[in-house]
Amino acid sequence: MTTSVLPQEAGLRSFFLAGFECATQRRADGKRLDLLASTRHDAHVAKDYARIREHGMRAARDGMRWHLIETAPGFYDWSSVAPMASAAAEAGVQVIWDLCHYGYPDGLDIWSPAFPERFARFSKAAARFLAEQGDEVRYFCPVNEMSFWAWAGGDMGRFNPTARGRGDELKRQLARATIAAVDAVREVDARARFIVAEPSINVAPNGDSEQAIADAANYCEVQFAAHDMLVGRLNPELGGSPDKLDIVGVNFYPDNQWVLGGPPIPLGQYNYRPFREMLKETCERYGRPVIVSEFGAENTARPAWLYYVAQEVAAAREAGAPVEGMCFYPVLDYPGWENDRCCDVGLFGDADANGDRCVYAPLAEELRRQRVRFEGEFAAANDERMTPLRREAS
Repeated sequence: MTTSVLPQEAGLRSFFLAGFECATQRRADGKRLDLLASTRHDAHVAKDYARIREHGMRAARDGMRWHLIETAPGFYDWSSVAPMASAAAEAGVQVIWDLCHYGYPDGLDIWSPAFPERFARFSKAAARFLAEQGDEVRYFCPVNEMSFWAWAGGDMGRFNPTARGRGDELKRQLARATIAAVDAVREVDARARFIVAEPSINVAPNGDSEQAIADAANYCEVQFAAHDMLVGRLNPELGGSPDKLDIVGVNFYPDNQWVLGGPPIPLGQYNYRPFREMLKETCERYGRPVIVSEFGAENTARPAWLYYVAQEVAAAREAGAPVEGMCFYPVLDYPGWENDRCCDVGLFGDADANGDRCVYAPLAEELRRQRVRFEGEFAAANDERMTPLRREAS
């Protein structure tokens, strides 16, 4: 198979992106989550896109709900996506479409060969649908957080497929599905871009013995397994090749560092690894553009976490690491996966009957300061690549 020549830049319309939570997994108790519905983003998408534009975000992560779209094998209903695509075009928002955010159609066996095959057909159909909406470069995140899904769904039984001790097997299956999806989308749209969003972690040794140090290092290395499968370094029988890894997304939250077998490492503790080092390592390992595809914190920690992550991104960029964007995730408050509690994590709160949402002012103010910091440099670096739509929107 001929490999694609990948652009060396991510080509995003803004440095800061808005991430709309679009998880659709089935919990262990059988309940299907649908965060686009429970946050009412699906009902108020036009206002939501206009709202993020007001805060300088002209790009977003959003999702297609595979379980709603594929009504029967090979039959697709795009009525849940069409208003979103139309609203994005109207607002001038560039969307990175999650095609599988933990959820898949009922009756489909995720362990079977049918899973990657059906996902590839769905992905191809999604690319064809979007191509009919207009002639612009489309962005996709085929399978969100393969590593986390493999742990939560394959080892811990927290959500579908609620297995234990099969995490490595599930990760290989998800990588296989991603590879198939990339090939399928490119059959429709050779210009399509792809983001792989995976957690960026640091695991410190629980002790100073050689074994403890080696165990922690091995755990850290596992965070790159999904990427290595895509490029063909690991499990080459899956069909990976260098062109399958386009834009590398790293997800980074306050609990992404911990002691092996122990508690989280607080920011500022001696064994807390600076995020700039983690970014630089990822950039050097793959030689591809990198974005912070998810970051965020809860309650009053939100602006402080933005400040910290932005400081580290700036330092990484100054050291030559091509970090090209930061995505608030999620940009809306949402009901918790397991207990429906209100998670105050967003720039915007819940929607009222008119689709209006309150703004969390401290986070909005910190975003304003960081936009001043990043956007001049970002705009200058990207000026020659700006599409006519971006020039008009500017």
